[in-house]
Amino acid sequence: MKFKSLLLAAFLLSGFKIVFAQEVTNLSLEQAVEMALNNSDQSKISAAQIKTAQAQLNVSRNNQYPDFDISGQYMYLTNADVDLRLDTQESDPEEGEANPAGTPNIDLLLLGQANISLPLFAGFKIKNSIKASENLFKAASFKAKSDDEQLALQTILDYLNLYKADQTIALVKENLKSTQQRVKDFSAMEENGLLARNDLLKAQLQESNVGITLEEAIKNRNILSYKLAVVLKLPENTVINTTNTQFGIIQELNSTDTISRSDLEALHYQEKAAENQIKVAQSNYYPSISLSGGYIALDLNNALTVRNAMNIGVGLSYNLANIFKNKGDVKVAESRVEELKYTLDQASDQVKFQIENSRQEYELELNKFQVYTKSEEQAIENYRIVKDKYDNGLVDTNDLLEADIQQLQAKINLAFSRANITQKYYELLSAKGQLTNQFIQ
Repeated sequence: MKFKSLLLAAFLLSGFKIVFAQEVTNLSLEQAVEMALNNSDQSKISAAQIKTAQAQLNVSRNNQYPDFDISGQYMYLTNADVDLRLDTQESDPEEGEANPAGTPNIDLLLLGQANISLPLFAGFKIKNSIKASENLFKAASFKAKSDDEQLALQTILDYLNLYKADQTIALVKENLKSTQQRVKDFSAMEENGLLARNDLLKAQLQESNVGITLEEAIKNRNILSYKLAVVLKLPENTVINTTNTQFGIIQELNSTDTISRSDLEALHYQEKAAENQIKVAQSNYYPSISLSGGYIALDLNNALTVRNAMNIGVGLSYNLANIFKNKGDVKVAESRVEELKYTLDQASDQVKFQIENSRQEYELELNKFQVYTKSEEQAIENYRIVKDKYDNGLVDTNDLLEADIQQLQAKINLAFSRANITQKYYELLSAKGQLTNQFIQ
């Protein structure tokens, strides 16, 4: 017995540690969205994509600057047979004859070079490459804004689902209490012979079903809280409590709101970049001209020394094969522009549909809210009437339990409708590209 008591105490203590290890955090909807935009992996990916596009732009700009190379060589020569083709004979002042001079021992070579090359003309390739990179950088920036819009909307949906789970748990718990009380009352009545056994079993079955519904709601709430904590980069054991109580307030719609969809802007700049790529491909039809200069210093041991050998000139290169081969590259670039043009047109039509659909969905939720408000009142009054009739023996247990279920469902529908109004309003703002403006001032 003592051993069992110790095990029980250890189990209870471990349970308390698990409970106390959980960190409860109260978050408003605005705080959740702000944390998502600052802390989530998606926001960091978007920031990294912008940095990559900026780095690529810098690479393109660097191509317009000259190249400067410095090289040096030190080489040991073995048994070098060097023919300098110089006059190596010396005159003997006494004999008056010319004698061959000795061949010098050439065993070392020192060579130093410095070269600079500046592109003067490359068929406008560098200029258009820079423009293409600039447009791609703008496209990446707008894509990041579009990703932030989607991230903010998804965070709102997760938060509202968590709110719905909280409301479901609260309402089901309230209903479970009344269901448990009904079972107690029916049990007493059945013991006194005032109630059929079958009616008691029906009440007990409803109690079990409500209990299962509560467990499922708690499980769903835990999953939603965990998912949101992971997205916001909070500790995994964090339990998030929703604090917003203003859901369901009707927001005025402004029909004059400008549409500023960042995803459309991103496609627009991608199209401009593709147009620049056509000119980049066409640049291969032209020759390349560059200005070059250099310096050479050379020391061939015992034979030759060269210093201050400066050189400057102009280089020209032209690949005649590009006249035929480059047509394919130009066609590919032109097809890419045509593809992006149609993609942009399609996306623009989809945005128009999305805005109109979101507007209709929002207005529908407002109408549903009015209906659900009346339905809750009707369900509560219906249950009261059915309960009175049941107490007077005018209806059976099935009618009473059904009225109770209808009352619970009506309350849940109304609670969900409040959150749905907020959800549809933010979806409409997202369709217009104005969502993050509500949270970033």
